[in-house]
Amino acid sequence: MHILISNDDGYLAQGINTLAAALRPFAKVSVVAPDKNRSAASNSLTLDMPLRATVCENGFVRVDGTPTDCVHLAITGLLADEPDMVFAGINHGANLGDDVIYSGTVAAATEGRFLGLPAVAISLVGHNAKHFDTAAQVAVTLLNKMQFRPLPEDTLLNVNVPDLPFSEIKGFLSTRLGQRHKAEAVIRGSDPRGQTIYWVGPPGAEQDAGPGTDFDAVKNGYVSVTPLQLDLTRYERLEGLRDWLALDA
Repeated sequence: MHILISNDDGYLAQGINTLAAALRPFAKVSVVAPDKNRSAASNSLTLDMPLRATVCENGFVRVDGTPTDCVHLAITGLLADEPDMVFAGINHGANLGDDVIYSGTVAAATEGRFLGLPAVAISLVGHNAKHFDTAAQVAVTLLNKMQFRPLPEDTLLNVNVPDLPFSEIKGFLSTRLGQRHKAEAVIRGSDPRGQTIYWVGPPGAEQDAGPGTDFDAVKNGYVSVTPLQLDLTRYERLEGLRDWLALDA
């Protein structure tokens, strides 16, 4: 078993170092991660300039690109041996509901899935989360399950872990994505030269967060495991759209 690990917080982040240490006893581990924080990079690829990959003293490879760049390079030629699966994380903060659209961590897992490998994105919930060892143990638990019963190659799991000691985790729940209210307004300010600048506002509060959602599971002390699909087609609208297109303008 050869596992590729990446993230969006950068190769120095506590989460990715904790995850690599936890998985290394169970598999060959290769870490290819951004050279700096690339949170919310989503699925962006760098196409207008070359990428540089540097091997660090600890064997990690840092790349001056996005999480998607890292996984794409790793699988398509950077690594001598192609990995069997991808773990992305441990993300510093939640990737719940609408967050998956923007998340660089989920994007790293998505790229692994695009390239034919089962993939898991794992996040530790909380702005100042500290129980990375819990999220790492969750990753080991999932890996053991996958080795006992392998997941299909088209599998993409989004995992969110409460910031609790592992002994206080109530279990694992299969969940759907919840939904947030729209994001807060941008924050206007000025730079030292008096020019107007803007900070993107915080994400919206929970909206669809009832039983069965990832929000609800984490809030109640469970690990949320959500299977994601990459086909964004809204199939139930196809027939109606055909009728609409056939109408005379």
